[in-house]
Amino acid sequence: YNEYKSYLRMIMTPATESRDTTDESRDTMERSRVSHVKHPKKRNYRQRAHSNPLSDHVFEYPVCPETMDWSDILPALKSPDQIKFCDVGCGYGGLLVTLSPMFPDVHMIGFEIRVKVSDYVNDRFKALRKENPVYNNAGVIRTNAMKYLPNFFKKGQLEKMFILYPDPHFKKSKHKWRIVSEGLLAEYAYVLKTGGLVYTVTVVKEACTTVHDWMVDHFQNFPLFERHHDPEDKLRERERDRERMRDSDE
Repeated sequence: YNEYKSYLRMIMTPATESRDTTDESRDTMERSRVSHVKHPKKRNYRQRAHSNPLSDHVFEYPVCPETMDWSDILPALKSPDQIKFCDVGCGYGGLLVTLSPMFPDVHMIGFEIRVKVSDYVNDRFKALRKENPVYNNAGVIRTNAMKYLPNFFKKGQLEKMFILYPDPHFKKSKHKWRIVSEGLLAEYAYVLKTGGLVYTVTVVKEACTTVHDWMVDHFQNFPLFERHHDPEDKLRERERDRERMRDSDE
């Protein structure tokens, strides 16, 4: 493109060359404006890692999915039915930032219970959208997925759910706080379409086997879920996506 543009400058009239120069200056100014976008810094949004999901936090949530106003969260959303991915406990938004340009035609939302962390993700996407409008398809809500998931999504609406690096809640007395339990699986099955996928990842070394087995056992023993095995022609593509999820450890 640059070589072709240079050739045009050689054969066009001075008036056209001046117009090209003006366009180039405008492009330079636009790049300069984008390069000065201020991104949020994590150190300004630090909060304790654990939050009791069963405590009485104050949340705003819709009575039903039809009453939810998504305009401030997903600027490009035309219909709530377009939301197909949900990251439960999205943390600092690493997975959403990774998936957004990978699936530009899909709208996705992250649920995060911590105030400052959800504020960080919201500010992060505001900055990213100034650089690239593709990030208009992703956003975050501060809410409690253990209580209000069906308030946001219709039956069978979601195609994918992500439960990455959940709080392990080591003590047996706190296992009821875990994001994967028999009661919650019923709600996950409700908002997922038939054939929808749930992805889980954990990296807590000393408890990796325990937490992983906990999630696998609960999903496998629940009648509305079965473990998914990829056909050979999709293994490579799936593995690439898994690697990206593993790298999105924010």
